[in-house]
Amino acid sequence: MSARPRHLFVTTALPYANGPFHIGHIMEYIQADIWVRFQRMVGNQVHWMGADDAHGAPIMLKAEAEGITAEQLVTRIAADRAKYLEGFHIAFDNWHSTHSPENTALTQRIYRELQAAGLTYVKAVEQFFDPVKNMFLADRYVKGECPNCHAKDQYGDTCEVCSKAYEPTDLINPYSTLSGATPVRRTSDHYFVKLSDARCKQFMREWLNAEQNGKPRLQPAVRNKASEWLEGEGDQSLTDKDISRDAPYFGIPIPETTGKYFYVWFDAPIGYLASLKNYFDSGKARANGESRSFDDFLAAPDVEQIHFIGKDIIYFHTLLWPAMLKFAGEKVPDNVFVHGFITVSGAKMSKSRGTGISPLRYLDVGMNPEWLRYYIAAKLNSNVEDIDFNPEDFVARVNADLVGKYVNIASRMAPFIAKFFNNSMPPLPEQSRGLAAVFEHQTTIRTAFDEREFGKAIRLAMEVADAINAEIDAYKPWILAKDATSNADSLNKLGEICASSIATFKALTLFLKPILPALAEQAEAYLNSGPLDWNLFEHGSAASLLPAGHHFSVFKPLITRVDRKQLDALFDSMKEAEKPAAAPVKAEPAAAPTVGEITVDDFAKLDIRIGKIVTAETVEGADKLLKLTVDIGDAQRTVFAGIRSAYQPEQLVGRLTLVLANLKPRKMKFGTSEGMVLAAGPGGKDIFLLSPDAGAEPGMKVK
Repeated sequence: MSARPRHLFVTTALPYANGPFHIGHIMEYIQADIWVRFQRMVGNQVHWMGADDAHGAPIMLKAEAEGITAEQLVTRIAADRAKYLEGFHIAFDNWHSTHSPENTALTQRIYRELQAAGLTYVKAVEQFFDPVKNMFLADRYVKGECPNCHAKDQYGDTCEVCSKAYEPTDLINPYSTLSGATPVRRTSDHYFVKLSDARCKQFMREWLNAEQNGKPRLQPAVRNKASEWLEGEGDQSLTDKDISRDAPYFGIPIPETTGKYFYVWFDAPIGYLASLKNYFDSGKARANGESRSFDDFLAAPDVEQIHFIGKDIIYFHTLLWPAMLKFAGEKVPDNVFVHGFITVSGAKMSKSRGTGISPLRYLDVGMNPEWLRYYIAAKLNSNVEDIDFNPEDFVARVNADLVGKYVNIASRMAPFIAKFFNNSMPPLPEQSRGLAAVFEHQTTIRTAFDEREFGKAIRLAMEVADAINAEIDAYKPWILAKDATSNADSLNKLGEICASSIATFKALTLFLKPILPALAEQAEAYLNSGPLDWNLFEHGSAASLLPAGHHFSVFKPLITRVDRKQLDALFDSMKEAEKPAAAPVKAEPAAAPTVGEITVDDFAKLDIRIGKIVTAETVEGADKLLKLTVDIGDAQRTVFAGIRSAYQPEQLVGRLTLVLANLKPRKMKFGTSEGMVLAAGPGGKDIFLLSPDAGAEPGMKVK
């Protein structure tokens, strides 16, 4: 145990309170829960806060459509959270809401501090206004005819047909998607945080590159991306952030204004602090061993503030959020741990294609939540990488590792211990391959957990399990047991393998406890050991794991195998849920569009090449565009592609694709696009970038 325990304030990204948890939420919470449980097992004090992100126009509009108030909507959503969290053994210390007195007070206080620091200003902004809904319209609520290719029903930022980027006010015959009315132009005063201020930029440089506990506070890929935004020029430069919205809006009022509210991305991260304050004010912090007040806790230099987030919200958490805290006189984050997304069988989540996983349906069809915890942990590391849920791999890994390797140890040896040794611990042998592996790996496993290398921790734990299972097979206790009652040598050997096996099982239970808390509790009950923590190894000897004569409880089955039929039920039930409640009127299929025939000479005019995506990044101010740098063999081209709805930038770097290289360059407001990447699909999230077969190289021509 550490002589000086760490004091950790941990958060995870706040889910938007307009719907249930999805599998991405559960993956992030499982990751954080494992880390939090481990930290407590090594003696550190942890306060883990969660909350609903409860403000914004989408929540207001959804509530209006349902005929209820926004408050009623977020209350209903919040009431549904516990069955997910408890179902997957996710143990937040507090769950709160951004729609709370604490968040209102903290948000307004932080704003006033930024205002006093000279880091806010007001600027007139022209936007479309819906005269029927009597509200300003965000880009996603405006559609019209593309001013470039004249495609109909395009959103107010980028055309999905020709990828042209534009302002909503450039649309031809625009209309509001909320009311169908023709929007009008109106000007309103908006409030901004001046991130471009030299003081902010200098602080952010220092914060991005600082170390925490002797290691970089950010993963290299995250630091590099944030630094690109910070030091970028032109369209990629760090911009001041608009933090206001006009009424009607569900949010926190901006002090000393009328009809102005904080944009949800300003008050949402402050919800971390609001949940912490509610935790202290409610007495939960004191019950969890914290004697300091909320203000003293945050001001204490020994407190570490740590955020777990997904890679899609890096910008806000590594630039805007630290700057807000710094210049409001609050504690800045010590670490921001970023993870990737989760896919199913290599495909992005899609309910319509049956490639999504509903966490609640997972529980409803009777699947063990710890199967999923184990499988996700086995794939997680400290990098910003996507992980894939593969049903066949899921069945194989859970059944082989948890049942075949770990639980099998106790299942095989407990009957021998009960029958031949009065259910008590026999003396340990002088040597044991299993126990040698325990002490060889225990420090590395501990470090792996601390560094969020859960996959590595599991691999090492399974090496221990393999070692003891091989030892069991070598001893052949089922043969020794046949004459153990009449042969002292057989009884002694049976005792040796029982002792080394069950002591190794205890160590494995400790190794897996952060991942499998419920299973570990059952194992602890059998071992009659009390709650396990890393004190188990403080004496450094195998004999300290389980002394001879220690009495065990009655062994009960610990976990069952995954039945493939359960996975079939999971995915079948999800597909069933997507079916309409009533059969729609059958319509005649639309005729396929006719395309005129071309000749080989026509095709030869197209310079289609293999291209390698060198860089990929979002385009500030464009919801649907990604800016790609593509190597086409003899040059590198900048291509603006309307594929942001289907791909994250990190997924594309290094990927080969097809590029139309002789397309006439098109000047856009974000820069000049010098080609086109080829993709298939109807659009929206169903866009599929075309890729060549293995062996293709950048610059090769498609013939």
